[in-house]
Amino acid sequence: MMTNFAGRLAPWRKAAVGLGLILAMGACSSANVEHQYPEKTGDSTYKQSGTARDTVFGADGLNLFGRGKQNDPGATGIGVNSYLWRASLDAISFMPLASADPFGGVIITDWYAPPETPNERFKLNIYILGRQLRADGVKAAVFRQRRDAGGNWTDAAVEGRTSLDLENVILTRARQLRIDSERP
Repeated sequence: MMTNFAGRLAPWRKAAVGLGLILAMGACSSANVEHQYPEKTGDSTYKQSGTARDTVFGADGLNLFGRGKQNDPGATGIGVNSYLWRASLDAISFMPLASADPFGGVIITDWYAPPETPNERFKLNIYILGRQLRADGVKAAVFRQRRDAGGNWTDAAVEGRTSLDLENVILTRARQLRIDSERP
């Protein structure tokens, strides 16, 4: 007997909910829906009610976790120092890239065999560690393999100074890029 009563109540419940929704939407019809949208000016700012804004988040942008804008000219839209990033790509431009992440600051090359030593190949991982142009802002890892008599590649030792030399080449090129950008 209870199931029969509940079965008859369900259509009334649906009708009551539907009627409630129709009344709620009808109540919104008298709301003022006129909005004043900002007009875009020619210099990528927005004008609304006589005031100008640079972006949706204001002139200083979005400030998360207390981090404000940095005044370092090398700190651009990418997540790492742009001079170190470009210098790294310049320094290894002869090698094929496997992956490059400008926001994480990681550049990974594919294996490269120099034409003068075809039985030896190299791979590089370069890590840019920050937004400032500093000596400790870049790390390089160099991997080397040699081909054995059977034609298989086996890992070989890399001279300890090789990574440091590559880091110095990158830093020197980054300094040159910064100096060149500051000249009029």
